[in-house]
Amino acid sequence: MYTPKYDLALVDDARNGDKQAILALLDLAQPDIRRYARRSCSASDDVDDVVQETLWLLYRRVGTLRALGSISGWLLAVVRRECLRMAMRAMGKPDNLNDALLNPANVDRLAHLSQDELRLDLSRAIQSLPEHYREVIILRDIEEMTIDEVAASLNLTRESIKGRLHRSRALLREYLLD
Repeated sequence: MYTPKYDLALVDDARNGDKQAILALLDLAQPDIRRYARRSCSASDDVDDVVQETLWLLYRRVGTLRALGSISGWLLAVVRRECLRMAMRAMGKPDNLNDALLNPANVDRLAHLSQDELRLDLSRAIQSLPEHYREVIILRDIEEMTIDEVAASLNLTRESIKGRLHRSRALLREYLLD
């Protein structure tokens, strides 16, 4: 039988502002956060910064958690976002990819490319993706399969397909903005 790592009473107490519960939750979550960061961050130098930032966010936002049982998923999402933000900053790019896409210089550059040049750039961008991201983006956006069809085809959950699709699209935007 599955037993959750995070005691729901502890999380609920932390959510309600109990300082001891918050400290216990931070102590309990730190190894998971570090493990997530080691897997998610491309630069090992960023791991400590991501762990610190994630712990700080958990401390500040524990009161806003709605679903007590989903704290692991929430922590993983925060770590991934922080790793991406650190990588973007290290490359000298904006932290927010949407801001980069709306940058007039990028819009102007893409507007002046021919259809063939755009196709070639997009093809190169897709080829640059890791295999597990490339599969998802091709099945969903090129072959126009539904999320459920892609999940069944790759024998994965809907949530993992959505996560990979989101990450692959972010990587494509990043590639195309270079």
